[in-house]
Amino acid sequence: MAEDQTEEKAWKSSFTEGGKTYAASLFWQPLLNEENPLPEVREASENVLEGADLYVTRKGKSPQFGLAASTQGFSRGLPSAAIALVSGLGNVTSFLGVFKVDTGWWYICFRNDVILSDGDTLFVSEKDAKDQFISMLAVPDWDILFAPEEWGVDEARSDKLAPLLAKGLQVKLDKIATSNDMAMLAVIIVGFAIILWFAYSSLKSLFFTPPRAPVIAPIKQVETPSYIPPEPKPWEKLNNPIDVMKNCYTATKKAVQILTPGWKLEGITCTPESGVVTSWKRELGRMTWMEQALQTSGVEYTSRAISKDGNTFMVTMPISEISTLNSPPEYTEDDLTNIINDLNQTLGTHITIAHKNWVSPRGTNYGIMEYKITSNNDPLNWVELLMKFSGLTVNTIRYDINRRNWQYEGEIYELQPEK
Repeated sequence: MAEDQTEEKAWKSSFTEGGKTYAASLFWQPLLNEENPLPEVREASENVLEGADLYVTRKGKSPQFGLAASTQGFSRGLPSAAIALVSGLGNVTSFLGVFKVDTGWWYICFRNDVILSDGDTLFVSEKDAKDQFISMLAVPDWDILFAPEEWGVDEARSDKLAPLLAKGLQVKLDKIATSNDMAMLAVIIVGFAIILWFAYSSLKSLFFTPPRAPVIAPIKQVETPSYIPPEPKPWEKLNNPIDVMKNCYTATKKAVQILTPGWKLEGITCTPESGVVTSWKRELGRMTWMEQALQTSGVEYTSRAISKDGNTFMVTMPISEISTLNSPPEYTEDDLTNIINDLNQTLGTHITIAHKNWVSPRGTNYGIMEYKITSNNDPLNWVELLMKFSGLTVNTIRYDINRRNWQYEGEIYELQPEK
């Protein structure tokens, strides 16, 4: 779950429909290695959602895994409600919904074949669920909308949830530690075999080997080479692009909503490291008007500054925590060039690219494709498309409120061709 939900909005871990209990409120992440998911699952349970000891995987065009912690009420063996609904709806690639269940209001957001990281939340409060639903309703082109009939949402269906879940796959939560237990058993068996072999060798040398005359040789000092750990790959701990895009978009919306007569909002820049940086410039009016608007907005600020002439307010706003993921590259420089050029021609996008090399401290050469996107579409529309590229980072997002367009800058690590 996103940080603002876990701290401010109460949620539950399961509900019962049609006589069957389902797990909800899982934290979803992209899965790179569908055949061997446990290394990614373990890394995320240690670095992203600490304390998670249960997981489930979803196969498909965009594989994912969901994390959960038994300390938060989750139980091994419960099927995932999100997987059941997504698979039960068949070829639907984007849907948004809220269902009234016995323990609250279940919010589900599935966009371009991906369950969003906070798109599976069982809210205790109807208001929290409705607020989350309305915020995503502004995103265009949903295949299906689900909402309680009493909400009166245009074009939204109010289907019974139990039949939809029953149609889908019943994939159950499993323990993350299961494979670790098997590994420990293997270690014990190998260790026991080594002990038996050592005992046999000792007895054989003691009773069956004739004594030899001792050989005296000079003692040589042997230098033990120091162990040098392997160099970490730069893509093993990248900022999650989904978190960067979503959190920057949320903070940008807060900045845009701060309006004061006579003061004009200038460009907005967001980075994972600094958060949102923006400023307001005075055209008329007084400095105290702007100061009061900032104080009453309810927005949290990392820093605020006023220019010497009192005509510019500069503000830095934090963004929610960004998780990390291991995202090794999949495409060579030529492949990336062809794919991006095809996207430009097919979708009418404006993506510019440039190749560069980066040499690590140990001399390893990495190829990187720099990209820049200028678009009228907000981050929620771009995030799923960009997630198709492994080894991708989103370094900077800019919003021009006058032109009402967005600019995205980042890098994609290139797969090095075999020599």
